[in-house]
Amino acid sequence: MDNTSLLSSLVVELRRGTQIIAVLSQLKENQYGYSLLQKLESIHVLIEAGTLYPLLRRLESQGLLKSEWDTTESRPRKYYSLSETGYEIYESLKNEWTQLTKEMEHIFKEDQK
Repeated sequence: MDNTSLLSSLVVELRRGTQIIAVLSQLKENQYGYSLLQKLESIHVLIEAGTLYPLLRRLESQGLLKSEWDTTESRPRKYYSLSETGYEIYESLKNEWTQLTKEMEHIFKEDQK
């Protein structure tokens, strides 16, 4: 594997966990898949539809999201939002993220010495 491919693979791995936090952060209010993609894109979080939809289904099966179908429009849409457990997990993940970024900032400062 060349360095470019290796770096690309590592970046995908690094982003995978951050995508969960990003998705949870935007589901305090009901969102359907495409509206969530647009909302994430507007805050410069790029996630592909082929990644988002399976992630939403997995988070729902883990009890972090609740969903409901809206069939009042010509095209039915499944809306997702945080469950009570999802909100608690999101808050805990935010705390973990804050701690991790402090640790990484410390490591990077040490690199500069």
